[in-house]
Amino acid sequence: MAQLKVQQTKSKIGAKANQRETLRSLGLKRIGDVVIKEDRPEIRGMVHTVRHMVTVEVVGGE
Repeated sequence: MAQLKVQQTKSKIGAKANQRETLRSLGLKRIGDVVIKEDRPEIRGMVHTVRHMVTVEVVGGE
């Protein structure tokens, strides 16, 4: 299964509470943090919520 490489590029200061919580749920604590997550609909939805604060790259796959 493909994986998503998610990197935080913008600060969560000034963001809405649900966006800050979503970043935390993804495991992103500060600018520059990178996490690798499975490419699932739940993760895609979380990334969509904070799409203006992160960059996403597909890693691996079939």
